[in-house]
Amino acid sequence: MSLGLATLLFAGGFLVTVASSLVLARELDRIGERLGFSEALLGIVTALGADGPEISSAVAALVSGHNDTGVGVVIGSNVFNIAALLGLSAVIAGQVRIHRHGLVLNGAVAILVAVFGGLLVVRWLPAWAAFVLALLVLVPYVAVSSLHARRLEKLPAPLREAVREEQRDARRDEYAGPGGVYDLLVVVPALAGVIGGATAMVYAAQSLGDRWDVSDVIVGTIVLAALTGIPNLLAAVRLALHGRGAACVSESLNSNNANILVGLCVPALILGIGTPSGLERFAAASIRGMTALAVALGYSGGGLTRREGALIIVLYAAFAVVICVS
Repeated sequence: MSLGLATLLFAGGFLVTVASSLVLARELDRIGERLGFSEALLGIVTALGADGPEISSAVAALVSGHNDTGVGVVIGSNVFNIAALLGLSAVIAGQVRIHRHGLVLNGAVAILVAVFGGLLVVRWLPAWAAFVLALLVLVPYVAVSSLHARRLEKLPAPLREAVREEQRDARRDEYAGPGGVYDLLVVVPALAGVIGGATAMVYAAQSLGDRWDVSDVIVGTIVLAALTGIPNLLAAVRLALHGRGAACVSESLNSNNANILVGLCVPALILGIGTPSGLERFAAASIRGMTALAVALGYSGGGLTRREGALIIVLYAAFAVVICVS
């Protein structure tokens, strides 16, 4: 593939993927309104829609046989999400506030899923075990998040308060109104746009990486991971500026959960992901460390301050430098 064609395909795939993911997230939000989803469940569903570029890029790379790129997209996206969606949002907005009970619930789930994903990357867990363990954590979390006020009363007090805090400000988008048949019809081409655009972007990125002698690990972990995270980043900054810290945190952590379950565990279960490199081991440890650090900082002060956000960004910069120079 010529340089001009690869560049054009990469840019076009990126634009199509981002635009389609924004449409997909909005339509899923409207459909969820129609189905009567709780606020927290709507946040999870729309975050999954916005997460389409990351998941599709990872799956496309794994299907094409570029295991390092596919694994790198998931790992890099998760580290990038912590730095950008939480760290950068805190720097821009001044603070990302969140109630502690809700953070414990959301953060504990994210840390556990990050541990399972990291152990899968370094092959200390088989794909089926990582998939099952992630489901054992995520299914109850989603089920509890879907409960409405009347059923919440049956939960133990600490869990009930945590879910309520999540639901007070957990939605990703403003109220978009209930969806209808039109929205169901739009979901299909929007999803096709996300998958098709991501596939084109991955194919072009591999061609450009081969031309410029850039490793698959860098292509996936740094380049594709950051670019595919832009839709989530824009949403998170907007939420932080509007004072909706719980939604901002939920956006980041639920995106990471979806990346690991759908973008890593499922493809690994079907296709396998090969033998881990030293950089992948480092990146897997970075997922766990960055997730735990962000949750700990948020819990200690009731949210992330501008200084703590800057610290997270510096750590991501160090992570990117290690990946690139190694």
